[in-house]
Amino acid sequence: MKSIIGILVVILCTLVSYVLEHGHIEVLWQPLEAVIIIGSSIGAFITSNPPAVLKRTTKLLPLAFKKPKYNKQSYVELLSMLYQTFKLAKTKGMLALEAHIEKPDDSSLFQQFPGFLHDHHAVEFFCDYLRLVTLGSDKPHELEALMDAEIEVHHNEEHAVSDAIQNMADGMPALGIVAAVLGVIMTMGAIAEPPEVLGHMIGGALVGTFLGVWTAYGYVAPISNTLKATFDLNGKYFIVIKTGLLAHLSGYAPSISIEYARKAIDSDLRPSFLEMEEATSTLPAPG
Repeated sequence: MKSIIGILVVILCTLVSYVLEHGHIEVLWQPLEAVIIIGSSIGAFITSNPPAVLKRTTKLLPLAFKKPKYNKQSYVELLSMLYQTFKLAKTKGMLALEAHIEKPDDSSLFQQFPGFLHDHHAVEFFCDYLRLVTLGSDKPHELEALMDAEIEVHHNEEHAVSDAIQNMADGMPALGIVAAVLGVIMTMGAIAEPPEVLGHMIGGALVGTFLGVWTAYGYVAPISNTLKATFDLNGKYFIVIKTGLLAHLSGYAPSISIEYARKAIDSDLRPSFLEMEEATSTLPAPG
């Protein structure tokens, strides 16, 4: 929604100001110039990126126009899930988690937290490391290095999409110049026409430069930046899981482990200590 509002503001401010300056709006209607710029940009985007990035782009691009995936309530639920999991492990041992880890969709533990359970990547991330712990890999510093590596891989995969879109934005002004030059070439071929005809043709050619710069910096580059911010924000969710799990492996009580995890949440999304105390006090006994 935020991105859509931003796009509308760019359109209104540009076109309304142009009209108020007594510009002729019909001059800006140059669909073939747009085809040259946008079509060539898409073609260059396809040429310069591997299939994996192209596939991820079609999947991740809509995130620029959606609400953030995680909010304060998402983190309350996540911390509650961590608390319940760690409490079960403390009271009944890590082996008690095996049934929940192997079939998380059927787990009575995870079913208490539907938001987390429906996040396939988060469930897989958490269960994979719990499985390693049950298999005997319980050295916090080793698991931390492994989790950091996995988070970094996912981070790089997502940012390859936003970087590719930014590269597309960087090239659009140059393609706008290409469109403008082609328009000038056409104008030179009609040099014998009256001045008013030549003026119209030159104006149309210059629209190519305008469209290239306007589209690049008014739309495409902001979308790239929005995706980067979204990816970084979503990545914090996994850092919270990592922090809580490492605190648990260090031997802390469940309430202390989730306090460590809570501190890793951005301040505008972080639930208070009292909010978490209230949320965990209403949880049923783990089993």
